[in-house]
Amino acid sequence: MLQLRVARIADVTPRIKSVEVVAADGGALPAFTAGAHVDVKLGNGEERSYSLLNEPTETHRYVIAVLRETDSRGGSTFVHDQLREGDVLPSSEPINNFALNEAGEQHILIAGGIGITPLLAMTRRLSARGLDFTLHYCARSRAEAAFFDEIEAALGPRLVAHFDGGDISRGLDVAALLKERPAAAHVYVCGPPGLIRAVRETTGHWPKGSVHYELFRGSEADIAPRSSDQGFDVVLKRAGKTLHVPAGKSILETLAGAGIKVKTLCREGVCGTCRVGLVSGRADHRDEVLTDEERERNIQVCVSRALPGETLVLDL
Repeated sequence: MLQLRVARIADVTPRIKSVEVVAADGGALPAFTAGAHVDVKLGNGEERSYSLLNEPTETHRYVIAVLRETDSRGGSTFVHDQLREGDVLPSSEPINNFALNEAGEQHILIAGGIGITPLLAMTRRLSARGLDFTLHYCARSRAEAAFFDEIEAALGPRLVAHFDGGDISRGLDVAALLKERPAAAHVYVCGPPGLIRAVRETTGHWPKGSVHYELFRGSEADIAPRSSDQGFDVVLKRAGKTLHVPAGKSILETLAGAGIKVKTLCREGVCGTCRVGLVSGRADHRDEVLTDEERERNIQVCVSRALPGETLVLDL
């Protein structure tokens, strides 16, 4: 674990604070790549994942941004109301499940609200390498768009703003933007579940590996392309039990309801903590962690489900 000292806290918008942290021992921090995040243990005992938004070549600091959530479970409230400069927070080293594919010839970045944070680091990296990209920044208004002046000054015409005033019909037309894939293009999206879902639905015909996304809140189930999710059974091989997973519940929730504990952190399919062995059955993998090879024998039970008509046998 890293020990990070809070060096600076600043108001970015009325509801977003930026937090700059440095190594508590004064040394260099581990290098990171654009799209990376750190898992931080806050002073109230909660653990949260925060994307790094600063220049990826910097090792003297990390910078994150935190939105005050109206329905906070304790993380954003603590950062906004209790975190102070000088506080020391334990943290993981940088983890990247949302990396740039720099071999792409064109990069389309789509940020919704606080989802700008990992994409901001991406714009820095793409600019440094002279690669072709456009950033579409969606927010209610300019005043609520974090770091907008800085981004506008740095990117100029490569920034396209979409301020909808709270009416999504006035926002970015995802279907029009992504209906046709430019040659060797990659799209990256981070923001509200509805925005990510729209991107995934529109790009269903794009080649595998060309659509990248990261969740800040919600779950993989919230952003999966609309389908007729059905209930299914899971067989716990070692426990000798069969459980029914209803359409509206995850495997993780069903296991917990039966008194079976599985370690979890994000509940969003991005941290890899709740991996369980998959003995048999075809799964609808909705995580962003497992490789194709790993998916043959593992499943992330917080978000993934069985394909229609399948029963999953788990190594539990």
